[in-house]
Amino acid sequence: MIRWLVINFSALLLGALTSPTPSETPTEDGPCRIYNSGRSADCLGRQLDAVPWRHLPPTLEEVDLSSNGLRAVHTDDFARLPKLRVLLLTFNNISHIDDDAFRNNPLLEHLNIFNNSLQEIPARAVTPLLNLTQLYMSNNLYTHATLADSFSKLVKLKVLSMGGSLVMGLKKQDFQPLKNISLHGFQIKCSSKLSYYEHGSLEVIRTLDMGFDMAVDQQPTFLLNMLRDLANKKFRIIQFRNLFEFMYYNGEVDIFQGLKDVTAYQLIFHRGKFNENLLRMALMNLQVAPIKRLRLQYIDFARSPTFIDSGAGSSITDLELDQLDLWYISNPDVLRFDWRFTWFNKINNLSIQYVYFNSVPCDSWVEMRGVRFLDVSNNRLENDFIFNQRCDYKGSMPNLHTFNVSRNKLSSLKDMSSLTREFSSLQVLDLSNNELGSAESSRDCVWQENITKLIAHHNQFVSDALRCLPTTVRYLDLSDCNLDQLDMVYFEQAADLQELLLSGNKIKFIPSKWESPSLQSLALDGNSFGLISKESFQHMPQLSRLRAGNNPYHCTCELHAFVQDTISQEQVNLTDWPWNYRCYHPEAFLDTAISKYFPARVACDIRLVIIISVATTAAVILILMLICYIFDLPWYTKATYQIIRAKYRAHKERAAGEPGTFTYHAFISYSHSDADWVRDQLLPCLEKNKNPYRLCIHERDFMPGRWIIDNIIENIESSRKVIFVLSRHFVNSEWCNYELYFAQQRAMGKTFSDVILVVKEPIDPSSLPSKYCKLKKMLSTKTYLEWPQQVNQQAFFWEQLRSVLGKPTSTQRTQSVKSRTSSVSVIGLPNEDVGPEAAEDDAEEEAEFKLIDRINEREIPVMAL
Repeated sequence: MIRWLVINFSALLLGALTSPTPSETPTEDGPCRIYNSGRSADCLGRQLDAVPWRHLPPTLEEVDLSSNGLRAVHTDDFARLPKLRVLLLTFNNISHIDDDAFRNNPLLEHLNIFNNSLQEIPARAVTPLLNLTQLYMSNNLYTHATLADSFSKLVKLKVLSMGGSLVMGLKKQDFQPLKNISLHGFQIKCSSKLSYYEHGSLEVIRTLDMGFDMAVDQQPTFLLNMLRDLANKKFRIIQFRNLFEFMYYNGEVDIFQGLKDVTAYQLIFHRGKFNENLLRMALMNLQVAPIKRLRLQYIDFARSPTFIDSGAGSSITDLELDQLDLWYISNPDVLRFDWRFTWFNKINNLSIQYVYFNSVPCDSWVEMRGVRFLDVSNNRLENDFIFNQRCDYKGSMPNLHTFNVSRNKLSSLKDMSSLTREFSSLQVLDLSNNELGSAESSRDCVWQENITKLIAHHNQFVSDALRCLPTTVRYLDLSDCNLDQLDMVYFEQAADLQELLLSGNKIKFIPSKWESPSLQSLALDGNSFGLISKESFQHMPQLSRLRAGNNPYHCTCELHAFVQDTISQEQVNLTDWPWNYRCYHPEAFLDTAISKYFPARVACDIRLVIIISVATTAAVILILMLICYIFDLPWYTKATYQIIRAKYRAHKERAAGEPGTFTYHAFISYSHSDADWVRDQLLPCLEKNKNPYRLCIHERDFMPGRWIIDNIIENIESSRKVIFVLSRHFVNSEWCNYELYFAQQRAMGKTFSDVILVVKEPIDPSSLPSKYCKLKKMLSTKTYLEWPQQVNQQAFFWEQLRSVLGKPTSTQRTQSVKSRTSSVSVIGLPNEDVGPEAAEDDAEEEAEFKLIDRINEREIPVMAL
């Protein structure tokens, strides 16, 4: 079916004024803008009073000189433009065109001199234009519409517009030169005070589209002759503009009776005054005419002063049209001009726009039983204007397929569902550009189950209102509805949904449990979510088209994986990729095209990250184990733990009132294997002097019943010096290691002057274990005493040792020092006489120290009994 989209010929003329779209950057060189590689010139509205022909390059094919102050077109104006095809001279003040003005423009196809001041048709000027296809020369100051014989040579002419406000009528010979030319469009404009029209004036015109811009206010019967001239011809469109410009027709003569003999697809009445008398005449003749489409637009409708509704049936009962358009009618009474709606009965497509009616009577729905497409958009309709609860809609609109109520002020989904519930054939419902979607007005909706397409973009939906939408739809448009989240309950129920548009909303996230098994096309562009992944659409097995650009994406590995998988698998087509996909976060990637975002593989491959993490952790553990082995860290840890425990116990004892004081000149640390040397050599030489030294050895001076570690720490801290008898047995003794470590801790932060090293047998420092790093350092940096094997050198050794120990002091030990028993409160000498009781105590003490020696040999730290 051919659809003619031109509303009126005036609009067609103005549309022709539009310049072609530039294909390159224009240049401003002179008064005109030259573009399209020198083929087009834009001189529109430059206040020119003459054609600037010196600045127009000879390559020009299109020139627009509209809306200037040109007064004439001279011979030289376009003589240098042999390739000229389009020339626009509209809205100037041209009153004269030279006869040879277009002599050098044989290729000219489109000439527009609409709305100028020409007093005669420029016949001689257009005679050389044998390739002319479009000629617009109406709205000039012609006083007649007679064409010269030279117009018969314009055999390629397809569109002709002529006439003006001074043409008082038409004569039979006016258009004789056109009798052998088949036009696509012809328009004639005459004065509103049309004074004559000769029958047969339009008989020679052969065209598809015929336009009349003339008023018959003073001579209504002229319309009869015009329609007779159009009889027995086939037209695509016939348009009457301002048929009655100043007055309403109240005559009894049927001036439309010639319509029954006119064969046209569409009839348009543009502007003018209509009343129910004139409209009835037109509709009654259209009932028997072969015309299929009728449009009334920009009509000033009014009631006839003599009209009286007698209550009789309507005279228009058999109007059968494919399309009836009622646009921009000043009075909504036009819908029931005879108080009946029977003229809508057999209309297939009914469009009522910009009529602004404020009620729909109940009987109107019943009368529109033949309507399949009803468009009542752009009428400022409110809920109670279109839905009347007192009406019974059962059986109404039985054939309605598409219902368009867009661009109104509807706010209740419930009312719309109640209105359309009985429309048994309804499949398409357009609710766009309204005020729908509030929670209060979106409850208890019951829809017609045949609805398969719902258009509801540009509303104000809340998430809960989605549950009030019909669940039978296959196509749903909720674009620009201010949605910030989706109600999954509705999508679970809408099992047949195949295409969903959610563009331009404020959706912050895509639900991971979104189940739409039939969904094939989804639009999510222009929302507010930044995360998207394969899991977002895992329950949409049929999804094949996705539009998700213009969102504030977080450029993450998940997004990169989604894009790469989607593109590589080709199961889902990203219809707007890659132009509308950009990063918004993190800041370092702001405005970066996602197609150019390539994160490191390590950052995105979780398996690789796990492998690297496990390998790194294992390596660190192995290195730590190796360090522990090399530097004997477990031993240091164990020793530190023992110090802490001993310090804690000492703190508890001090808190119990047992303060400690300085007791010994030196603490002797030695291995059990060197005990004989200590008892036989070291102790006698230091303790059996005139001024004896007070020495502490574990065999004799450790407190029975205390922890061995406590004894070691306490006696080291109660001694001025610490003497280490170094030998290989010492190095291998666990308890000697503790004593050395505790002595090192005591000297921490000080010099090692309180530590005396006596090397009983030669030791290679490099052979010592790693845990003896301090001992190695002392052996390397500190002077130590070496026990000579020659007897004659041993006296000097003792002198050196006494010198290092210094002179012994006379400080006595107090009984409160260790809270010892009397058996150990005084240091006993080997040759000292003892009584029976003392001997018994010594025997017990000796047994205790033997136990300690056994524990030392086994290197098992236990609590002494």
